[in-house]
Amino acid sequence: MSDYIYSIDAKEVNKTFKKKLKETIALKNFNIQIKKGSIHGLLGPNGAGKSTFINILGGLVKKDKGNIKICGLDIDTETKKSKFKIGIVPQELNIDPFFTPYELLELQAGLYGIKKNNRKTLEIINNVGLTDQKDSYARTLSGGMRRRLLIGKALVHDPDMLILDEPTAGVDINLRKSLWEYIKKINKLGTTVCLTTHYLEEAEQLCEYITILNDGEIIANDTKNNLLNTISTKKVSFFLEKHLAIPKSLQKFECSINEKILTILYDKNKINLNKIITILNEENIKFTEINTYESKLEDTFIKLTNLKENYD
Repeated sequence: MSDYIYSIDAKEVNKTFKKKLKETIALKNFNIQIKKGSIHGLLGPNGAGKSTFINILGGLVKKDKGNIKICGLDIDTETKKSKFKIGIVPQELNIDPFFTPYELLELQAGLYGIKKNNRKTLEIINNVGLTDQKDSYARTLSGGMRRRLLIGKALVHDPDMLILDEPTAGVDINLRKSLWEYIKKINKLGTTVCLTTHYLEEAEQLCEYITILNDGEIIANDTKNNLLNTISTKKVSFFLEKHLAIPKSLQKFECSINEKILTILYDKNKINLNKIITILNEENIKFTEINTYESKLEDTFIKLTNLKENYD
């Protein structure tokens, strides 16, 4: 295995789709480095350019210009070798319904030229939780099982990097969390993971690094914690013993009282919670409970992409 720092190293990648007289810029001067051994989130609204980049990595779309290395291998000069370094799990459920999971993984391994005695079909089936269904036709599998089967197909050639395009789309919450645990497991075993997702909770739970795209350009690229810290506003709620009017000392904050719950918004970079509690004590305001609310990745995403509606 070649020595490299970044599983994906893309520089100045551009792609424009042309249809008749219309041009659509999918990627503009796109730069990204995905650190070896990390879980990296690639986020953005529909049409941001996420799938275009993944399709370029998989060889389904040709970039107009730019340089990309996969695990240290240039995709233009070492195309075949670089493709063996990645496994891609597409968003679409592209599974032949008349094959069993065992047959599909064996077929996929054969397409990669993996010899029979080097295949890990049963091990992969067990790892994705499909042992009981290994001899069932794919058409009889639930949506969640098919998702796991897609992940299994992407792992047959033991890639250094796994790319997941919306891995839990349409999956119920219990299975989603089960898939999260499996993604963490393969990452701990050394596989770099890049995922696109519309579930921002998913990115917040899994990813150490996050890149946010909008209109083909990167608008944020940092650690998850640094991105969360870009939102300095915090919210705290005090459950009061009795209803009261907001005193003048608190009016410098954005405050509201509803059914004996005092809610205060404040800038965590300018004041800490202890100071607010001190003010309440000085005003002899009694409370029985405190709830604090940290910024979520969704807040950061909406701020950076200027979305007014919920991201779903």
